[in-house]
Amino acid sequence: MSKPIFTGAAVALVTPMHANGEVNYEKLDELIEFQIAGQTDAIVACGTTGEASTLSHEEHLNVIRHTVKKVAGRVPVIAGTGSNSTETAIYLSVEAEKAGADALLLVTPYYNKATQKGLVEHFVKTAESVKIPVILYNVPSRTGCNIQPATVKEINRRAANVVAIKEASGDISQVAMLASIMGDDFAIYSGNDDQIVPLLSLGGIGVISVLSNIAPKQTHDIVATYLAGDVKKSAKLQLEAIDVIKSLFCEVNPIPVKTALNLMGMNAGPLRLPLTEMEETNVSRLKKSLIDYGIKVESNQVLKFNDLSKD
Repeated sequence: MSKPIFTGAAVALVTPMHANGEVNYEKLDELIEFQIAGQTDAIVACGTTGEASTLSHEEHLNVIRHTVKKVAGRVPVIAGTGSNSTETAIYLSVEAEKAGADALLLVTPYYNKATQKGLVEHFVKTAESVKIPVILYNVPSRTGCNIQPATVKEINRRAANVVAIKEASGDISQVAMLASIMGDDFAIYSGNDDQIVPLLSLGGIGVISVLSNIAPKQTHDIVATYLAGDVKKSAKLQLEAIDVIKSLFCEVNPIPVKTALNLMGMNAGPLRLPLTEMEETNVSRLKKSLIDYGIKVESNQVLKFNDLSKD
């Protein structure tokens, strides 16, 4: 296999906000340092967890530029530049490449629900606009559209820099089919924290993780332990994390993970509409799962919805 973009656990990093909803770059710096200290293997800026869909294009690119500068080559930076508009995806991708991103993460076009032919054309045209590696992002639960294995193969045939996929379909049979037809030169990353070990068992080489936001070392260790040959220990680590993973997805991502960071005293700030604060019963569940997982809860602060006015 040619050298992958990363092996291990990449964090799908939240975008921290001030109380008025503006991006908090000082806090972003702190979160990046927390990740690197926790041995995260790569950082994804402006993915789903980073609330990319509610960032303006200017904010989106500024977060990518800031992240690249702060990371300074210590780990790969993967820029989320997908869109349901091919023209927009190309624009964001070209600018992210100029900013120094090491690779791109391109989500399946949402709302449009493209045909498989449309997916091929969308991804190929976007990938052809840059020279850096591209990771496809298949998450049908959020986009209403599934990238079939044969479609991935055709995209890779036509655009050689499409070298990996973040698989969040939850369909292990589909992943097995994908692995069987793509071979060793195409990387598969789990897009679901509760399926890291199952995807590794099918030849996957890592995860792009929400859990890593609050537990970078633990998530790194799940993958590193497996790849070092200790499958039993890796499975044990995966199972130990299941309850907190379920809590992180008891409401739509990134509501719980941003709340968790606030409960940990890391002040990730509020969410942007249409995302709002967690229900109190779910906050209680989240607190308990964090404590049970060995994560210290230092604050009772939860996300309080505001009008995000910027005056």
